[in-house]
Amino acid sequence: MPPDTSGGSLAIEVNGLYKSFGDTAVLRGLDLAVPAGSVFALLGMNGAGKTTTVSILTTVLKADAGTARVAGCDVATQPAKVRRAITVTGQNVAIDTVLTGLENLALIAKLRRVPRPKVVAGELIERFGLAQAAGKPAGTYSGGMKRRLDIAMSLIGQPQVVFLDEPTTGLDPAGRHEVWGVIGGLAEQGRTILLTTQYMEEAARLAHTIAVLHGGVIAAQGDEATIRAAAGGAPDLEAAFLTLTGNDAGGGTEDVAGAAGKTAGAGPASWRKESGL
Repeated sequence: MPPDTSGGSLAIEVNGLYKSFGDTAVLRGLDLAVPAGSVFALLGMNGAGKTTTVSILTTVLKADAGTARVAGCDVATQPAKVRRAITVTGQNVAIDTVLTGLENLALIAKLRRVPRPKVVAGELIERFGLAQAAGKPAGTYSGGMKRRLDIAMSLIGQPQVVFLDEPTTGLDPAGRHEVWGVIGGLAEQGRTILLTTQYMEEAARLAHTIAVLHGGVIAAQGDEATIRAAAGGAPDLEAAFLTLTGNDAGGGTEDVAGAAGKTAGAGPASWRKESGL
């Protein structure tokens, strides 16, 4: 079923998206509708196709069929316009560990031709709670600090839509809570955020809308109560998720795009500087 577009302007609109890698079908008619100014969590097991979805929406991959629009632009026919309107934070932190936090931010500001790059860098350092470590090499930062710096770098240039692909993967509980605070702050500013995650608490805490991706399509979509109702009145989000995904611990097909993105130069981080992301 095509997404409901009656609720106002959409930052992301996806209709009937298909993507296969060889004989492996990852997306099988995916529909999504993300209202502007909302936080949308795409929840799925490992290999469910979350990273493949993000890769298509950010113009890294081309879909086999279907349409997708981001910030009003078609990802297939207007990729340059899409890239100018978005930013991406992938599963792997994309920072220069030799440069200081302040130098990382100033570098991206210069590459994006932002006026007064050092001033912008200083403002972001303060805003993201990194002032005390601003002059230290980023390689000395904790996992949570590195991720906060990574997200801060992504926000230079005021992107309309922010893609966060499993931003807390590999972080300890303290680091995860640090990143949740950052995402919550972005939401308060009215940013449109598409967040992929496999953590139930993360989706429930941060998102206005949750979509469960399974079998290449959306199994259920709505707030936590709606997801639980779709799973037959499950007692909590985790129980609902397991019911909707058939208790499939394997998560279905391998997310080939996700695997490829872990190699050097294969994911959104590799072209952030080149394309303005």
